[in-house]
Amino acid sequence: MSHVSIIIPTLNEEICLGRSLRNLSLLDPPAGEILVVDGGSEDETIAIAQKLGARVIAASQRGRSLQMNLGAEAATGDILCFLHADTFVPDDMVAVIEQTLTEQSVAAGGFISLMVGSETTRWGVSLHNYLKTYYAPLLFRPHLFFRGLRLLFGDQVMFCRRTDFWDCGGFDSALPILEEGDLCLKLVPRGRIRQVNRIVQSSDRRVARWGSFKATAIYLYIGFLWGFGVSPTYLKRFYEDIR
Repeated sequence: MSHVSIIIPTLNEEICLGRSLRNLSLLDPPAGEILVVDGGSEDETIAIAQKLGARVIAASQRGRSLQMNLGAEAATGDILCFLHADTFVPDDMVAVIEQTLTEQSVAAGGFISLMVGSETTRWGVSLHNYLKTYYAPLLFRPHLFFRGLRLLFGDQVMFCRRTDFWDCGGFDSALPILEEGDLCLKLVPRGRIRQVNRIVQSSDRRVARWGSFKATAIYLYIGFLWGFGVSPTYLKRFYEDIR
């Protein structure tokens, strides 16, 4: 049995969740468990999760950090994997995660996110997202970059050991955005953060709404302000929820 627990925070994800869970049913080896932590969906999200065999946890409050922490508390696996409902993964993901963390000098990892839609692949945005995993810590935390810091974001399917996650306090529930980057900063004293050379596919729904130019500009703006210490609560106003 796999020791990987997959945790999916949801809020009104009926459009994407079914496909995501069917994708996860093809994992070989399979995950130890799949937990859907719902923040109060008003659509068919919970019914879809239950129908497709996921363990559903109802959060008393919405908020991705809070929901992922709640899932981590309920998880039984030695490894925690945090997955967005609109992200699709390779069928050997569990093996890749377990192999990556066999190296004790690695504290956490994530994948390369390729942003795709029904009609196009967002190559430019995807390339920028790949590069910012490296250039953001190099520019703003160079002393940590050379110790192995890489900044992972939600679409990259972040994973780490359960013990390391809780030893550093888990996600900061007060953060409305960039909670994965914050966790990377807390994990790097325990080991390197690795971007695995494998692809996951994430929905382009946000870029489709904004357009590639606007999306890249917003990502750059948020990233640079975060690097200079601007509050994530302020930055959230530029990053609307899109379903």
